[in-house]
Amino acid sequence: MPSGWAVLGDAQFLEGYSLLLPDPVVGQLNDLTGAARRQYLDDLARLGDAVLAVCRPRRLNYEILGNLEPALHAHVFPRYAHEADDLRTKPVWSYPASAWTDRTTALDPARHGGLLARLRAAIGG
Repeated sequence: MPSGWAVLGDAQFLEGYSLLLPDPVVGQLNDLTGAARRQYLDDLARLGDAVLAVCRPRRLNYEILGNLEPALHAHVFPRYAHEADDLRTKPVWSYPASAWTDRTTALDPARHGGLLARLRAAIGG
């Protein structure tokens, strides 16, 4: 994308979980100015549009945290009706650690290649 790299997240228990990584790397959103800031946020919305079109979630959650990784990166989390009632309306970080490390939902090029191709096409790249 013009502002950086859209990538699938390592854990795909919410299919389509993606991130936008800026290029060049900056510490936080406020380190971007003017056109670069607008482009990053526009690209984030374009990534969200692609996830909506391809994965058909109920809604999207966007998060820019920076608590553990001191470099700007934005998370795009699709949220689905099939999520458990006690998790559906909570932040995705409420999922147990096992959801993030489960090998059956870990990003796998063989298993997720089609998803990646559909997202790439929806973004226009």
